[in-house]
Amino acid sequence: MAVTKIKPVKSTLSKALDYIENPDKTDGKMLISSFGCSYETADIEFGYTLPQAQEKGNNLAFHLIQSFAPGEVDYEKAHEIGRQLADAVTKGQHEYVLTTHIDKGHIHNHIIFCAVNFVDHHKYVSNKRTYYGIRNMSDKLCRDNGLSVVVPGKGSKGKSYAE
Repeated sequence: MAVTKIKPVKSTLSKALDYIENPDKTDGKMLISSFGCSYETADIEFGYTLPQAQEKGNNLAFHLIQSFAPGEVDYEKAHEIGRQLADAVTKGQHEYVLTTHIDKGHIHNHIIFCAVNFVDHHKYVSNKRTYYGIRNMSDKLCRDNGLSVVVPGKGSKGKSYAE
């Protein structure tokens, strides 16, 4: 049962990358991978892509988090699912850094990807539609790997009127 959320990175790209690459959380940096850049210099490499953006905006990157239910998946499988999710979301057009954190009671992935793609220099648009696409892809990957999926229900915020 993977839960996802995404938020923009507007000013602290190097701090965000330092946080997700923390060796205490990533088994001594063994659970870090990247695409289109080196994780050690991702903030610099994102910095080369960002000024080429076709659109205006102040988002430097997006931070996608994918959390799994405790005990449901091992860190290797979680990292592979995270890589598949990152590839699907970025469509091979954005640099990204993927880490898997194993320091809490649940395994979770952090994906930080550049807000501007390196193919045609358009910015990633984050809205409800793209978020539901991320959630649906995460759910599909979970199902394909025999993991449970959260079933959205009506009135998930608090009790229903009848209750």
